Amino acid sequence: MAAKKAEQALVTRWRSILVLHARVQCELDRALHGHGLCGSDFEVLDVLAGTPDEDGSGSCGYRVQQISERVHLSQSALSRLVARLEKDGLVERSLCPEDRRGVRVALTPKGRARHGEALPVQRAVLHRMLAG
Repeated sequence: MAAKKAEQALVTRWRSILVLHARVQCELDRALHGHGLCGSDFEVLDVLAGTPDEDGSGSCGYRVQQISERVHLSQSALSRLVARLEKDGLVERSLCPEDRRGVRVALTPKGRARHGEALPVQRAVLHRMLAG
């Protein structure tokens, strides 16, 4: 009986996490819409704005698979998102100099500016929804 109660508590906790995630994601999408972004768009821009030369290769940005690991999107979903951001002039894609089969994604100046404008909005939503 105790094991069943513990299992039900675990399931209840998991569902609470899912509800919180959905609420925060919805609020982020709503707040970022004024900047022409959704939550996933912002996450990609935020990753790219974080460390432009993290791997020491001298190349800015990240490989697509490195981004997908950080934003928790499939590579195909991320590829579509990056294509849309590139079309909007926010990112640019290039072949990886260390592996010509790979693609590297970097912020453009326009993308860096858009990220800078949206950053306080995203952080305010996170603070309001998750702090305390």
